[in-house]
Amino acid sequence: MNKLSIITASICTVLLSSAVVLPTHAGELKITWKEPKSFTDVRPSNESRARFRERTLEALEAHLVELAASLPKSQTLSMVVTNIDLAGQVWPSQFIGFGNNMGSDVRVIQRVDIPRMTFSYSLTDSSGEVLKSEDDFKLKDMGFMDTNIRNMRNENLFYEKAMLDDWFDDTFADTENLKNEG
Repeated sequence: MNKLSIITASICTVLLSSAVVLPTHAGELKITWKEPKSFTDVRPSNESRARFRERTLEALEAHLVELAASLPKSQTLSMVVTNIDLAGQVWPSQFIGFGNNMGSDVRVIQRVDIPRMTFSYSLTDSSGEVLKSEDDFKLKDMGFMDTNIRNMRNENLFYEKAMLDDWFDDTFADTENLKNEG
């Protein structure tokens, strides 16, 4: 065997051996955004409302998909989001001292303008049994400016994502044993 064949065989062996070790987690997310046009605050600072809302919901959904992937593969998290209020408020730039020439709005983050979400959720197993659920759950983070945001400061929607991380960790910390408790 030549060197190339040995290297190729070694790489294939490594790939196959790593493919055999499958993760035990790969839960699924099903999400519905109910009447997103009526959400309290998914307001852009400098782009069209529709495009900002679409981009925001896509980013939040992608983050929730990542979180749900940590659930056992036999579990599905279903959510119906009925309201979102992003951290801060959008103000015309001249209202906060940028003058009339700025031409766009600015999202101002203050302690009183906390991120909030309202949704219903259910966690089910592969047989459809509900392991955990709650209707009209009101999630908010009153200390959002004081919490450790873990390297997400430069990321879009970092306050909202940190709030979802905390909720997910608190709510689904022991999902592997939920069925045994019921």
